[in-house]
Amino acid sequence: VQLQASGGGLVQAGASLRLDCLASGYHFSTYTMAWFRQAPGKEREFVAALSFTEGKTYYPDSLKGRFTISRDNSKNTAYLFLNSLKSEDTAVYYCAARRYGSLVASQSAYDLWGQGTLVTVSS
Repeated sequence: VQLQASGGGLVQAGASLRLDCLASGYHFSTYTMAWFRQAPGKEREFVAALSFTEGKTYYPDSLKGRFTISRDNSKNTAYLFLNSLKSEDTAVYYCAARRYGSLVASQSAYDLWGQGTLVTVSS
């Protein structure tokens, strides 16, 4: 499976955005999907994860309520909905995957990564 993230762009504070992560290959439905982000000059951080079964989600407390992760297995695509965007949300957003994986925030647990898509929020 290979991952390709898209949907980033320049938006104003308060706007919403949807990021897509298209997976090519087989067995997408068996992968736990996640999103991470890396702001300029900062380390990459966990944003959201969605289990491969039962639709369980996991968010850091700081982002809970504003960001939503979902997936459409028929389209081999995971999504990240960003709402009420703030300037501090400016970052490169990466999607990641781990097969049959549990919901974890650790980057090292994910063995597949997309190339990243840039989200810039102007204040």
